[in-house]
Amino acid sequence: MVEPRVTAPILKEMKSRGEKITALTAYDYPTARLLDEAGIDIAMVGDSVGMVVLGFDSTLPVTMDIMIHHTAAVARAVKRALVVADMPFMSWHASTDNAVRNAGRFLQEAGAQAVKIEGGAPVAETVRHITNLGIPVMGHLGMTPQSVHQFGGYRMQGREEAAALRIEEDAKMLQDAGIFALVLELVPADLARRITQDLSIPTIGIGAGPDCDGQVQVVHDILGLYDKFVPKHAKQYAKLWDTIREALRAYAAEVRSGTFPERTS
Repeated sequence: MVEPRVTAPILKEMKSRGEKITALTAYDYPTARLLDEAGIDIAMVGDSVGMVVLGFDSTLPVTMDIMIHHTAAVARAVKRALVVADMPFMSWHASTDNAVRNAGRFLQEAGAQAVKIEGGAPVAETVRHITNLGIPVMGHLGMTPQSVHQFGGYRMQGREEAAALRIEEDAKMLQDAGIFALVLELVPADLARRITQDLSIPTIGIGAGPDCDGQVQVVHDILGLYDKFVPKHAKQYAKLWDTIREALRAYAAEVRSGTFPERTS
């Protein structure tokens, strides 16, 4: 029996009941199927696909066409999780009409159920326009990767009192604009806790401590699909890089030795 689909209202109900929300990134069909079968609540098609899968140095080169392509693959695999697609750099900056059109593409062409937009006060009116048209929007504050050059790197945000106050104000402004959930990335745990307590919508943390309503991680980080870099906020539940590399070496060795494939009579 297929479980009911996770929706934005269900996530808010989970917060009210004190149930933690689980989220992971997904960029392709098989990973999304595994995520869904494991019972993860949110399949987040992040523009992090640019760095994790496509080899870019940042998320900035990721385009709408790239995001539509990967989101559609994930949406075809998922039956229960809420599919949330990142609005990539410059997909909503030029105008509100441009933002609405691109948000609609994710639902119409890719099969997403919601979009995610980075930023606070400057994007609030854009968020309001999109949500007023019936497109669910998830917010994203703290370390917003599309602003990496402005921040001078991937750094903790909100340590100083003024910066923390600005993030708190932005969170309330985004909630008023209609977001159904808020990602808090790389902010101090006490700040994330205050925001979580102040908002009626769920917060999803990444590097923001244990008190958010849910947690999101990059799936490659928790599976150990890279051998060099693991973010401090990630925990490796497996080390698949080593496992896969050894399997590939074993395959290559058997082909070269002539033991694979086996001869049949």
